[in-house]
Amino acid sequence: MRPSSVALLALFLLACSGDGEARGGAAASGFEIDSAALTKTASGLQYQEMATGTGPEATPGQIAVVHYTGWLTDGTKFDSSRDRGQPFSFPLGGGQVIAGWDQGVAGMKVGGRRKLVIPPELGYGPTGSPPVIPPAATLVFDVELLELQ
Repeated sequence: MRPSSVALLALFLLACSGDGEARGGAAASGFEIDSAALTKTASGLQYQEMATGTGPEATPGQIAVVHYTGWLTDGTKFDSSRDRGQPFSFPLGGGQVIAGWDQGVAGMKVGGRRKLVIPPELGYGPTGSPPVIPPAATLVFDVELLELQ
């Protein structure tokens, strides 16, 4: 193996071995992904039930009120309604949020919490949403369904 290849491999392994706090301190509890626990849909969305709610089930046409935190796959937190202390509301299935959210929140029950792993084609696509979301970014969200209206 060439010396430059060994150096690159060492840097890669070092980057992968650190915890979320070591990556610029931007990662937060809840980012971790248990790939064995993920369910994959036909569209490519992956989700994990973190807590199953006991309230009504979310269906298209309702207003979903959620708390969420979003990360890039490198652990960088880019947004959080929890941090702002302000829940986010949107019409489920109305196309006013990224497709991964419309698909990932549908079927949740009030009081439930899901981890969503959203591929670029269900997120911000090949262009991203600069400067926060890079091109072709896979997104990770922790979403809690607080209420349906």
